[in-house]
Amino acid sequence: QHEKEKLTWSDRMPGYAANFGLILFMVMLTFSAVFGVIVYRITTAAALSFSSNETTRSNVRVTVTATAVIINLVVILILDEIYGAVAKWLTEIEIPKTEKTFEERLILKAFLLKFVNSYAPIFYVAFFKGRFVGRPGRYVYVFEGYRMEECAPGGCLMELCIQLSIIMLGKQLIQNNLFEIGIPKLKKLFRKLKDERTEPKEMDTNQSKDPQQWDLDYILEPFTGLTPEYMEMIIQFGFVTLFVASFPLAPLFALLNNIIEVRLDAKKFVTELRRPDAVRAKDIGIWYNILSGIGKLSVIINAFVIAVTSDFIPRLMYQYAYSQNGTMHGFINHTLSYFNVSHLKAGTQPQNSLFAQDVLFCRFKDYREPPWSPNQYEFSKQYWAVLSARLAFVILFQNLVMFLSVLVDWLIPDIPKDISQQIKKEKTVLVDFFLKEEHEKLKLIESFITHDKRKHKSGTRSGTKSRRSRAASFSQLTRSPKGSFTSFSSQHTVV
Repeated sequence: QHEKEKLTWSDRMPGYAANFGLILFMVMLTFSAVFGVIVYRITTAAALSFSSNETTRSNVRVTVTATAVIINLVVILILDEIYGAVAKWLTEIEIPKTEKTFEERLILKAFLLKFVNSYAPIFYVAFFKGRFVGRPGRYVYVFEGYRMEECAPGGCLMELCIQLSIIMLGKQLIQNNLFEIGIPKLKKLFRKLKDERTEPKEMDTNQSKDPQQWDLDYILEPFTGLTPEYMEMIIQFGFVTLFVASFPLAPLFALLNNIIEVRLDAKKFVTELRRPDAVRAKDIGIWYNILSGIGKLSVIINAFVIAVTSDFIPRLMYQYAYSQNGTMHGFINHTLSYFNVSHLKAGTQPQNSLFAQDVLFCRFKDYREPPWSPNQYEFSKQYWAVLSARLAFVILFQNLVMFLSVLVDWLIPDIPKDISQQIKKEKTVLVDFFLKEEHEKLKLIESFITHDKRKHKSGTRSGTKSRRSRAASFSQLTRSPKGSFTSFSSQHTVV
């Protein structure tokens, strides 16, 4: 009965299997939500394009983009709350050994799920939208009659900026600010109403008195830890760093949000939450590794945003490799390929053409061989040259930024110079103090030994040896070659 039971791998395997399966399911649920919004964009754009209103047809792209981003924001806010509760339950069924292990596993699961949930729509617009649409005559269709959506003629960078700004500002205003104050107030009100219903009202003289301070403190919401506070700052840090090349105002909005956040958190901790228990912590724990990982990942993602999403590399390639006079004149014509309209499949030809005469060739944005080429509609040499330049830029940009970060880390010490000097002075004063104490002890012991020698000069050799052994064991002294006594501790300079 008194033996301690230990959990084996067979006991923990069901919890690990449930964790793996549910996390994979929730990640796929996030991707399904993103795909649902994609289908909404495709069908809505097709429906608005057939509208009889000219204003509606001219603003199809703006309308679809704005409404789709708002839907993405609502889905992200809902799934964030669900994922937080599920991550806590999954960590509990693992039965971690210590509280620190529990916190680390909970943080990793919650961060993984919220990372995928928050950034999946942005990753789609940045790197996947417009990449798999096909070409005229061979388009990719999601459903019968609905083509995959493609970027605007100017690229997806502006749409990425709109998507990032709305999601980031929406999460800051709704989740980080309104929920910070609203949810604790609602919980406190609900608990107060519940206590009033369950507890019978006592009719006594104490009812008329003002409530005591401990009664007021008990009504407040219990403190649940700093994990939600860290999580919202880490997600905001990801918005600021991962796609800052597409939305340069993100750091400014983050700064303004944090100024408001400081006051809201102060009000929440003082008036809405119970006083937390003070716990010593060496550092911020696993959050440091997460921040470091996001910082390294942001370098790679921004390199791909500049190289792949924007037209920075194609413009440079055209100006220095293909332009006849070294200017950007003719760049648009260079990025357009030819297509013979007679190669369109039956039933896919455009109707109600605005051109009075028959059109033989149309142009589309891509680097492909013309229809009169032996390898018609295949990727041209310009495509592979631009692709090679994009990959080379990513590698060069990544290594350059990593080198600069290591250089700055080496140049700026972890401990400021004035503080390190103060620490050295403190150690020097401490060592001098100990040496002075040891020196005074040494003088005192030497006086005792001298007095003892004078008193017991007639002692035998064995008695002298025993007294010396006694003195050595008491003061841990050694006799130097000159006959003086020095302590073992005084031989060391570092305490």
